Amino acid sequence: MTTILGPISGGSAAVSRYLFHVPAGFPSPAADHMEQPISLDELFNLRAPHMYLVRIDGDSMQGAGIFDGDLVLVDRSIDARHGHIVIAAVNGEPLCKRLQQVGGQVLLRSENPRFAPRYIMEGDDFMIWGVVTFSVRTHDPHS
Repeated sequence: MTTILGPISGGSAAVSRYLFHVPAGFPSPAADHMEQPISLDELFNLRAPHMYLVRIDGDSMQGAGIFDGDLVLVDRSIDARHGHIVIAAVNGEPLCKRLQQVGGQVLLRSENPRFAPRYIMEGDDFMIWGVVTFSVRTHDPHS
């Protein structure tokens, strides 16, 4: 299950970017290592109105690093291909799954072995709403 949150509007706010990678547990980076500011639009390659946000509900994609409550950025301008993680609708139900094509058969595969693949049958109303390009997770236990 997914919740479509809506399109992303272009922003102009920039965040600081540092010249080095920070290993977990390292103290906050010093200001003298700061590089040019970068916008989140640039970092995530946002191209509104082709991009929108979806909140993930459930654990069927945890093997791909997408967890319950995560936000995913979806690009409607990418042609979905075998192996892409997509937001699709099957008979009106939105799903986040990995698109697979096996011998002419289309299926949506979970990234959790507890869930069976969803084969797209001839009578199914099937539409791909976009390709997942990034996921965002909060690490604040109170949010």
